[in-house]
Amino acid sequence: MSTAHLKIDLTALAENWRALNALSACPAAAVIKANGYGLGAERVATTLASAGARQFFVAAAEEGVIVRQALGPGPTIFILSGHMPGDTALIGAHDLTPLLNSAEQLRRHLDSTPDHGFGVQLDSGMNRLGMEPGEWAGLRAQILARAPALVMSHLACADEPDHAMNARQLRAFAEMTDGIDAPRSLAATGGILLGPDYHFDLTRPGIGLYGALPYADARPVVALDLPVIQIRDVQPGETVGYGNTWTAPRPCRIATVAAGYADGLIRAIGAGGVRLFAGDTACPVVGRVSMDLITADVTDLKDDPAALAILGPRQTVDDLADAAGTIGYEILTSLGGRYRREYLT
Repeated sequence: MSTAHLKIDLTALAENWRALNALSACPAAAVIKANGYGLGAERVATTLASAGARQFFVAAAEEGVIVRQALGPGPTIFILSGHMPGDTALIGAHDLTPLLNSAEQLRRHLDSTPDHGFGVQLDSGMNRLGMEPGEWAGLRAQILARAPALVMSHLACADEPDHAMNARQLRAFAEMTDGIDAPRSLAATGGILLGPDYHFDLTRPGIGLYGALPYADARPVVALDLPVIQIRDVQPGETVGYGNTWTAPRPCRIATVAAGYADGLIRAIGAGGVRLFAGDTACPVVGRVSMDLITADVTDLKDDPAALAILGPRQTVDDLADAAGTIGYEILTSLGGRYRREYLT
C-alpha cells in the first residue's frame, strides 16, 4: 500500500483519561474537539465513555452532533462556541449544551430554546471567549436563576506553571463565581497539573489524553509508519528535493517515503532535525518536505527498509512540534485523511 499507516492506541487513550481523572480533585470530562484531536471523534468518544467520562467538550454544534450519534443519549456534550446563528435545531435535536459566551448568545438561546439547558463561559483574562466581568455581573442573577449546567473559564498560560497569569486568572474566576450553586470548571490538562486549587467541580483534559505535553507522564497514543516508494544512490555533490537545499556530503542511499505536508507533516519539520526510524536506527530527513513525499538518508542501514517510522516511541508529536517551531496540538490535529488508520484496543 502507498498510504502511510497511522496506529491509534485506544487503550493508552483510556489510561491517560483515567490517570488525569485520578489527578483531579473532582470528576474529569474529556475534550474531543477537532475530530478527537485528529484521531477520530467517534472512536475517541466511545473509548473515553467506556473508561468513565460522562461530560464531553467540542468546539462547534456540528461536532457535537457527531459525538451524540456515537454515544447515544446520556452523556453531556458541551459546545464551546456557544449558541451560534443556525445552531438552534442541532442543539435541540441532539441534546447539546451550549456554553454561552455573551449577552447576545444568551438572548438567542432564551428566545429560541427557552426550556433547553445551557452553560456559561466567563473571560477571566484571556480575552478570547466568554462574558467579561461587567457583563457577567449584569446577567448573573438571570443566568443563575435558570440553573446553568456549568460555569467555566479557560487558562491562558497553564502550560507554564510559574506564569503569574495562572494565579491572576484563578483569583478573577473565584471572584466572579464564589458562592454560586452551579458547577464550575477552570482547568484543562495544564490546569490539572497546577493542583487542586484550580480544579473546582470539573476538569477538562484535552491534549494530555492524546499523549502530548504538558502531561509528561502520558502514554503515547499515536504511531505513524511511512511506506518507502523508492531508494536511490546519490553521489557527493548531488542535491535532493525542491530548491537544492540539501547536498550529499558522501555517497548516500536516499529513501523517498509516501507522506508530506498534505498529510499533516508540515513543511517546517524538514529544517528541524526530524528523523525517520528503522527500528532503533535514526535516518535524517534531508531536503524539503513536499506535498506527498519526504526524503531520508538511509545510508547507514544494513538492509533497505519497506517503511520508516516518523511517530512512535523514539520520536513523539512534541518532538515533531519542536522541530517545526510549533506545538503538539498542531501536529495531532493536522494528521491527514489519507492515512490507513488502525485502532489498537
